[in-house]
Amino acid sequence: MGALDSFTFREEKEKGGVEVVPANQVDNVDFGEGFVAENRDDLQRRLGNREIQLLAIGGTIGTALFVSIGGGLNKAGPGGLFLAYSIYSIMLGMVNNGIAEMTTHMPVSGGFIRLAGTWVDDAFGFTGWNFFIYEALLIPFEITALCTVLNFWRDDIPAGAVIAVAILCYGLLNILAVKLYGEAEFWLSGGKVILIFLLFSFTFVTMCGGNPQNDAFGFRYWEKPGAFAEYLSTGSIGRFEGFLGGLWSASFCVVGPEYISMVAAEAKRPRVYIKNAFKTVYWRFGIFFVVGSLAVGIILPYNDPTLVGILGGEGAGGGTAAASPYVIAMQNMGVSGLPHLVNALLVTSIFSAGNTYTYCATRSLYGLAIEGRAPKFLRACTKSGVPWACFCVVMVFPCLSFLQLGNGSATVLNWLIGLVTAGGVINYIVMCVTFIFYYNACKAQGFDRKALSYYGRFQPYCAYFGLVFELLIITFYGYSAFRPWDVSTFFIYYAMVIVNPILYLGWKLIKKTKIVSPVDADLQWEAPVIDAYEATFVDKPLGFWEEMLQLCGIKRRKGGNDQRAASISA
Repeated sequence: MGALDSFTFREEKEKGGVEVVPANQVDNVDFGEGFVAENRDDLQRRLGNREIQLLAIGGTIGTALFVSIGGGLNKAGPGGLFLAYSIYSIMLGMVNNGIAEMTTHMPVSGGFIRLAGTWVDDAFGFTGWNFFIYEALLIPFEITALCTVLNFWRDDIPAGAVIAVAILCYGLLNILAVKLYGEAEFWLSGGKVILIFLLFSFTFVTMCGGNPQNDAFGFRYWEKPGAFAEYLSTGSIGRFEGFLGGLWSASFCVVGPEYISMVAAEAKRPRVYIKNAFKTVYWRFGIFFVVGSLAVGIILPYNDPTLVGILGGEGAGGGTAAASPYVIAMQNMGVSGLPHLVNALLVTSIFSAGNTYTYCATRSLYGLAIEGRAPKFLRACTKSGVPWACFCVVMVFPCLSFLQLGNGSATVLNWLIGLVTAGGVINYIVMCVTFIFYYNACKAQGFDRKALSYYGRFQPYCAYFGLVFELLIITFYGYSAFRPWDVSTFFIYYAMVIVNPILYLGWKLIKKTKIVSPVDADLQWEAPVIDAYEATFVDKPLGFWEEMLQLCGIKRRKGGNDQRAASISA
C-alpha cells in the first residue's frame, strides 16, 4: 500500500499502465493487489469539492448567528459587538492558519484530535473526549431548539413526534453512506447561505428607507441609545464589561476550522479540496460574522424592550425565531410575511447544525478508537465506510432531547450545554499547541513546510497569538460567577476547564506517555498513503463553481468527476 510512491505511480500512469475507472463506478470495483488505498483505516473518501465547501459553511453558520447574537448585542451594544466579533474572527483566523497547514498535510481520521496525540503527546490526544462530548451534547440542544422554533407557527405541535422524526432523519443521513450525508448537508447549508444573505439584504434595504414607515434610520441606534452598552457595572468599566460580554458571545458563535479538520479523512483530493475549504474560512469569517455583527447592531437597539424581555425570560424562549434580533426588528417595522420565511429557513439551519454535530461526534469517537483512546469495538465500519459502532453510541445522545417533555427540561438541557460550552475554546487551544509542536518538529528535522500544498504564513507567531488569546478567553469568560460568588455558575463555566487537565494527567499516568520531542515527531506518518492516493487521479481537480454549473447540466464530464486509476502495472 505504501511501497509505491507518487512519483513512480505518475510515471506508470504516463506509460499507460493504468486502468481508469469512472468516479461513479468506483464503489463497484473489486480492487486487486496493487490498488492504492484511500486511508489506513476503513473510512472512504467520497466527499467532493462541492459538498466540502458547503459543509464548511454549514459548520460555520449556526443558530447563534441568527438568534443568540441578540444576547451579545444586549450586553455590548452595536459598536462593542462589532469590535468583539472582528477581533475574535481575526484571532480565530490565526488558529485556522495553523490547523489548515497541518490538516492539508495530514488529512487523517479524527482530524486535529489525532494530530495532537501524534505530534504532542498521546495523553494530549486523549483530551479529544472533550470534542466528542461537546459535539454529542449539542445534538439534543439543536433538536430542542428545533421544537421551539416550530412553535413560532403554532404551540400544539407534539414535541415527541418532532424529536422522533429528527432522530430518525439524523440516523438515516449518517448511517447509510458519507456521500448521502455530504449531499444532504450541501442543500441544507445552501439554505443557511440564502438566509444570511436575505437578512443582510433586509438590513441594507430597511436602513436606507425601504420599510413600511419609509424611515431611513441608517446608523441611528449607534447614536441613541449608543454604540457601547453598560453591563454589570456603570461608566467606562461597564462599557468594557459589555465589550467582554460581546467577546464571550463571539467565542461561541465564530467557529469553523474544527469541522473542516474532521471531514478531511473522507474528502476526495484532500490536498486540493481541503486546502480550498480552509482558504475560504477567512472571507467567511469576514462576511458572515463581522458583517453579521454589524447588521444586527443596525436594525435593532441593544435596549429594545422585546429583546430585553426575551433575554430575561419574559417572552419567547431563546431558541425561537421570535427571539432573533432580525425577527424582532421586522415586527417592530410592521413587516409581514418575511418573519415566516426566516423561520422556515431557520428550521433548516437548526436541522443542519444537528446533522453536522452527529457527523463530527461520530468521527471524533472513531478517531479516538483508532488510537486506542476508546474501546476497540468502536473501530467497526460498514462496507460504505461509516463507523456504525460509533454511530450507535452517538445516537444515544439525541434521546436527551426527550427531557423537554417533562417539567424543567429547558433548565436541565441548558445546564448540560453550559457544562461543555468551554469545550469549543479548548479545541482551539489544542490546535495552537499542536501546531507549535509541529512547527518545532519541522524546524528540528529540516522539513520544508513551504513545499506543502498549504503553507501557513507568519508562523509560529499566529499560533502563539492564538494560544494566548484563547487562554485568556477560557480563563476570564466566567468571571461573572465571582460577582457575587455562585458555586453552580462557577461549575457551569469551568467544569470542562477542570475536567480536561484531569483527562490529560490521568491518561498520562496510566499509560506512562511522554511528550514527543521535535526530533522524534513522525512528520511522514500517513503522508505516503495520502500522496499515493492523490496520484491515482487522472483528471484535473474540479473548481467549486464548475461543479455548481454541472448541477445545471453544464460542463459535465464523461464518466463523472475525480476519476481514479483502479490498478497499476507491476
